[in-house]
Amino acid sequence: MANTVDGTTTKASGYAPVNGLRMYYEMEGAGDPLVFIPPAFGFAGLKSFPALIENHTVLTVDLQGNGRTADLPERPLSIERYAEDVVGFLKYLGITRADLFGESYGANTAVMIAVRYPEVVGRVATYGATFGPPQVALNPRTTRFDQPPTAESGYIEHQRENYKRVAPNPEYWPRIFDKLGRLQWEGFSTEELASIQASMLIALGDRDFVRLEHAVESFNLIPNAELAVIPDAGHFTLSSEPEKVIPVVKHFLEKPGIRIPLATAKTGYHPGQTR
Repeated sequence: MANTVDGTTTKASGYAPVNGLRMYYEMEGAGDPLVFIPPAFGFAGLKSFPALIENHTVLTVDLQGNGRTADLPERPLSIERYAEDVVGFLKYLGITRADLFGESYGANTAVMIAVRYPEVVGRVATYGATFGPPQVALNPRTTRFDQPPTAESGYIEHQRENYKRVAPNPEYWPRIFDKLGRLQWEGFSTEELASIQASMLIALGDRDFVRLEHAVESFNLIPNAELAVIPDAGHFTLSSEPEKVIPVVKHFLEKPGIRIPLATAKTGYHPGQTR
């Protein structure tokens, strides 16, 4: 694990053998483990979270076919497999329990881990997660295309250039683009969301691809969920304006486990007794 020596935070990187993959990862910081799961085409090194590494060892993984982790051509992509791989990664490092922070598809993966592998999960922070299929979760006004998208479309230029900069085989881009486009995400059942016991932050932008109504519906189903709507923010705010999101995530991850109750109209506000 990363640690501090003489007050200096150490960094490390490597490859973990997980389910047939050579999963690339980076770690930085000091403290309890926090796994950051990037969005589609995201990878370690694209984002930095200085505020989080103050009290956490942040481990960022490159999922199958993303960043420096090569694809397995015969192995389909799915949120379920992503979750299985992240859990395998934790086992490889000997981490029995970790907090999770996921973005977009990475957020879906973090929730999937909370559903299927609750024993390895501490707190779960998400940004831009979808808890149901696209036709339920997404706003069609912000996700439609005038022409069918391709691997060379302008809207995906940022991700395409970054992929080619670090991928083991940059020429594989059209194949992984098409493969990810075939990923079928059906979301979670009501029963699965209601079964989640981990504390969960559902954060999204007020101009996100994800419908606010969908986030609220999901928030109401998850027992220990908290909802944060980031003002004047879209689906890519963790890249464009992380300072809007990271303080919310940091507070969620680091607040005490037991807190005084929230005030209601009946109880009123009493300093030190309600908040």
